[in-house]
Amino acid sequence: MSADTQTSYRDAYARLSRIAAELETGEADLDRVLPLLEEAREAYAQCRERIEAVRAVLAGDWADGGEPEEDEE
Repeated sequence: MSADTQTSYRDAYARLSRIAAELETGEADLDRVLPLLEEAREAYAQCRERIEAVRAVLAGDWADGGEPEEDEE
């Protein structure tokens, strides 16, 4: 999957969960471990990007109650 392709948080998190489960079972072939880790790193970055975007919104406009300030004359 390319970096330009938008993936939902839910899809990226599901990929991470699937990869973790496969690695935890110990059944992943050694030749498959590196590609799995690379896929997990990409999915993690996508999740983190979404989380940081939400944090930025919450720290910005919503931090002061979400109401735009009006100029008083």
